Amino acid sequence: VAVLARPGSSLFSWHPLLMALAFSFLMTEALLIFSPEISLLRSFSRKVKVRVHWALQLLALLCALLGLGIITYNKHLNGKAHFVTWHGLTGLLTVLYATGQCAGGVLLLYPKLIKNWTLAKLKLYHATSGLVGYLLGCASLMLGMCSMWFTTSVTSVSWYLAMLCPLLTSLVIMNQVSNAYLYRKRSQH
Repeated sequence: VAVLARPGSSLFSWHPLLMALAFSFLMTEALLIFSPEISLLRSFSRKVKVRVHWALQLLALLCALLGLGIITYNKHLNGKAHFVTWHGLTGLLTVLYATGQCAGGVLLLYPKLIKNWTLAKLKLYHATSGLVGYLLGCASLMLGMCSMWFTTSVTSVSWYLAMLCPLLTSLVIMNQVSNAYLYRKRSQH
């Protein structure tokens, strides 16, 4: 996406770069930190993993907000309608959802702010909700690959390979979240 977008060639060029960076790289890596099989930090303490997760998610959110701001401003400058495509609507929903998810993550850092909720229940809801947000991000990326900008540059087999990237990473993340949930359930019995 970085090569295709040629960042700096136009204001628009920053939008696909920032969104791909946010959802394809930073958010994916932030979620994979907790994977016992493929995490680069698997030998680190949970506390370190949580801090790195938090930092990567914050960076992902900042990239997503900047990418959203850039495309909104670019459309304003060019007199184009905002949020009228499936990609635009899903993208807006995804960024809003990610913002709420990050706010929910803060509650895990300070669980005493919410009474009548156990830390285990907060973690479960955060992980489940995070998976929904991640899948929304993947859907938005895939819808972006159906845009005129992408389909005029990426054709035939390359387009299908590009579509496989968010699809495969979403399957990996779904597998990780379900395995973590099953592991937690088994350890409680």
